[in-house]
Amino acid sequence: MTLPIILDDEAATMALGKQLAGVLRPGDKIALTGTLGAGKTTLARGLLRGLGFAADVPSPTFAIVQQYEPPEVRLSVAHVDFYRIEEPEEIQELGLDDILMDGAMIAEWPDRLPVSFWADALQITLEIENDDTRRLTWTAGPAWKDRWPII
Repeated sequence: MTLPIILDDEAATMALGKQLAGVLRPGDKIALTGTLGAGKTTLARGLLRGLGFAADVPSPTFAIVQQYEPPEVRLSVAHVDFYRIEEPEEIQELGLDDILMDGAMIAEWPDRLPVSFWADALQITLEIENDDTRRLTWTAGPAWKDRWPII
C-alpha cells in the first residue's frame, strides 16, 4: 500500500504537475481519475507548464484531444479527455498509438478505455478532501519504476 500525497491547494497540485514533467518521456501514459473539480486539469496544466508551455491550457473536454508540440514544449504531449466518448470506435479515430510513438499522453476520464490500455501507465486518482485540499493516490505501471513517486 502506498501512502497518499496530500495536496494542500491548487498551487501544490500545479507544483506536482511541474515535477512530473521532469520525468516524463515518450510513450508515457498518465491516467487522471476523479470527480468534476478534483484537480485533474490543474495537474495537467502544471505538467504542461513544467514542459515549457506558457500559454493558457484549456480543458480538452470539447476538443477531446488537445495536442502540444515542440518548440512550445520539450516533448510532444496529447491532453485527452475521454468524457464525451460513447462508442469504442470513436477511440480508434483519435490515433492514440501515433501520439505515443513520439510523445506522451495525459488522459482524463480514462475509464472509457479498456483497463489493459493502462497497464503500463501512471494512474492517478484525485479526491476532494475539502475546498482546497486534494488527496492523491496512484498505481504506477512498470514503465514508471524508479520515476514515481517523485516526492
